[in-house]
Amino acid sequence: MKRLFSVLAIVYFVSIFSYLFALNADDLNKLFYEARRDHDKDKILRVIKEIESFDGYTKDSRLLTILADCYLEYGNWGVPDKEKEKTLEKARANAEAAIKIDQKNGRAYYIAGAAIGRLAQYKGIVQSLFMLGDFDKNIDTAIKILDENDEEGRLYKTFAYIASGMRYRDVPWPLYNYKKSEELLNNALKLTPNYTNIYLELGYLYLKTGNKDKAREMFQKVVNSPAHPWLVKTHEEAVASANEELKKLK
Repeated sequence: MKRLFSVLAIVYFVSIFSYLFALNADDLNKLFYEARRDHDKDKILRVIKEIESFDGYTKDSRLLTILADCYLEYGNWGVPDKEKEKTLEKARANAEAAIKIDQKNGRAYYIAGAAIGRLAQYKGIVQSLFMLGDFDKNIDTAIKILDENDEEGRLYKTFAYIASGMRYRDVPWPLYNYKKSEELLNNALKLTPNYTNIYLELGYLYLKTGNKDKAREMFQKVVNSPAHPWLVKTHEEAVASANEELKKLK
């Protein structure tokens, strides 16, 4: 009887812990958003540690998605160059694990595609071409299933359109289609017109097509526009890049 009571007590406390942790998923997601907004390494590492310390995270699509997003961002701006590839591999692996659990997880599809796109930059042209199919599949699926009427869904659908627009504009995939790139970036702009990085990417596109006046207009919009409230540090970096391009265009 005593042993049975002990077992029941353990089950009860495990259930309570799991319940409390589930409530904290929103807090972890918010903390990730703050870390991305400010490029705060301490906060993003805290989210990673919190999730990976929970035994059940590998069976939870949402926690895997938040974790994957942490590694994607951390791999972009938080680690030395020699650690970027390994960190992006973790982003891809966790996003793909999230998709296996929930095939309607649009955010995870975007993260998987974005991680593949960034990883392709570390590969040769031939090897990167083998990754193109996986990139397109993930990004196209994200665009298809993300709900633009939901605030988070709209933001990630915007990111997916930008990623696809850049895919048709840049290496490592030598399959240029500048008209398609412009269409996709403008789709992103319609969804989130206050995300100045879209103007930056359009500016780079117009430089490639030789339309310097249009490029100058886009870079000036970056400089003159306020930051998206959840992407402040990204905006600051975009302004610095736009100013550099404007100097070259004088």
